[in-house]
Amino acid sequence: MTDVIHTTLQRHFGFRELLPGQQAVIQPLLDGHSAAAIFPTGGGKSLCYQLPALLLPGVTLVVSPLIALMKDQIDALGRRGIRAQRLDSSLGADEYREVMRQLREGELRLLYEAPERFNNERFRESMRQLRISLFAVDEAHCISEWGHNFRPDYLKLAGFARDFGAERILALTATATPAVLDDICRLFAIAPEHAINTGFYRANLTLDTRVVSAAERDQALLAALRENPPAPVIVYVTLQKTAETVARMLADNGFPARAYHAGLKPEARGRLQEWFMAADDAIVVATIAFGMGVDKADIRAVYHYNLPKSLENYSQEIGRAGRDGQPSLCRMLVCPDDLNVLENFIYGDTPDESALRGLVDELFSLGENFDVSLHSLSASHDIRPLVLRTLLTYLELGGYLAGGTPFYANYQFKPLLDSAAILARFEGQRRDFLAGLFRQARKARHWFSIDLDQAAMALDSPRERIVRALDWLGEQQLLEIKTAGVRLRYQRLRQPESLDALAAELHRRGLTREQAEIRRLQQVLDLVTLDACQTNALAAHFGQQRTQPCGHCSWCLRGKSELPPRPPVTIGEDTLRAAGQLRREQAKVLDSPRRLARFLCGIPSPRLSRHKLSGHRLFGRLQELPFGEVMAALAQAGEDR
Repeated sequence: MTDVIHTTLQRHFGFRELLPGQQAVIQPLLDGHSAAAIFPTGGGKSLCYQLPALLLPGVTLVVSPLIALMKDQIDALGRRGIRAQRLDSSLGADEYREVMRQLREGELRLLYEAPERFNNERFRESMRQLRISLFAVDEAHCISEWGHNFRPDYLKLAGFARDFGAERILALTATATPAVLDDICRLFAIAPEHAINTGFYRANLTLDTRVVSAAERDQALLAALRENPPAPVIVYVTLQKTAETVARMLADNGFPARAYHAGLKPEARGRLQEWFMAADDAIVVATIAFGMGVDKADIRAVYHYNLPKSLENYSQEIGRAGRDGQPSLCRMLVCPDDLNVLENFIYGDTPDESALRGLVDELFSLGENFDVSLHSLSASHDIRPLVLRTLLTYLELGGYLAGGTPFYANYQFKPLLDSAAILARFEGQRRDFLAGLFRQARKARHWFSIDLDQAAMALDSPRERIVRALDWLGEQQLLEIKTAGVRLRYQRLRQPESLDALAAELHRRGLTREQAEIRRLQQVLDLVTLDACQTNALAAHFGQQRTQPCGHCSWCLRGKSELPPRPPVTIGEDTLRAAGQLRREQAKVLDSPRRLARFLCGIPSPRLSRHKLSGHRLFGRLQELPFGEVMAALAQAGEDR
């Protein structure tokens, strides 16, 4: 089989040799085992599923949260004559139909999709009809609650893979600590001997940290760009507005720079990515939260204009530099002013205990089988949607709830032919079934609405059959389909002994996670001020032990760095009085020191938005101050009054 691997490698990918670790991952997959690849960014993870996809029957599903990465890889595979497509939110209805046609007719070797796609019942029903030889999960660290980017949707991927009959799983990541890798192997049932970790260290990357003030930062970035030859560069920032501001500043100073963030429309992101891939001197200013996900080998520098929020994020982002093995600069502009914004993101995710009590009260009053709208629950209980998903996952892990198949509450269709002409294409039972289905629909001006559960009862047919029928009619361009209103199904497995105790436990868990995220941020600062080789310390964080200093990090080149102390927090009496008055006026909204602190620090929430308080003159008044100290000051002020 080794000869087959190397023949395929040369014929389809143009490489003579595999990179370290690739053979050890690919061979078990071809032998029928699941595997894990923990390679540094740029270490060749993608080939570990792209090559087996050509040698295995059926289709390879690739799950990735990075739309940009999907597009890059599909374009590259297309140039090599390998048929691959993606399903994501940027596709229009016609594009979706064409991808599904290619998939159904066996034309595709690889299909890329985002993890959220598995919440789509139409998609899941389509997948059950396929032979899935390989189920590849990129960014697999997201499955671990102990990881830096836990995503509840990832926890369900292992179950989906089993439901679809996937024959083997490949988990891939560049940022797994030993504890996270243990979780990945346990949850995806990967034998330890098939988990291949090639180590973090890359000799061609210079890790450089420079402590700067906010006033010095722009000039520090400009100076760095000017002192190096023009080359592809990524500048990472925290906020979308910062991306726009920094890109404009660089352009005004003569650099070919553009902003890239989640607020741009998909077409604009696609055009910008193509520009970046084709240029040899392009500078992209990208938000850290969104990430680029681009597969460009000659990126000569990655600058962190803002602090990364964890060592995991940092290692992933600097890994985009120097994939061609040539020397590349990774410079972090360390500005202590960034800490407040990053800490506020963390604190803003933790709900009040009263919000959690309201949530569990509602969930355990809904009967044994129920469904809920994530949007409605978020608005009702003032809990951010992603946090709410995590809480629901905790209830599943605790054995209180079992998650079912999410579904769309609203199905609409618009016939593209006269209904009689559509029915004339069918005979017998199929024609009768579709005729009955059409009779269940209610017509508005142009669109028909249909209640799938009611239709299933009337037709004495499973809901899944109706979904498949409508989806097939859509793919055949006989109907145009619209869906909306995702609802999550649950079964109550057991009632808590005490709702108060359960809410308190969820709150404790949230506070524990909050402190873990704060510690991750502190680890970044500890790396900056470390009195030892920073490269070796970063490698050790991911389980790789090195004994000799690297010779190309800030400590090796210049010695230890120092951070200035954070200034003491002072809140003016006028602000405290105004905040106290507003809290009395908005007692149902700002009913705790944490909620009031979130408001004053400019941290949005569903409740603030609903009551239009995000536009109040006091919103964000204290955003330059540390959240924890603002909350403590407000609690003290409340006691004093």
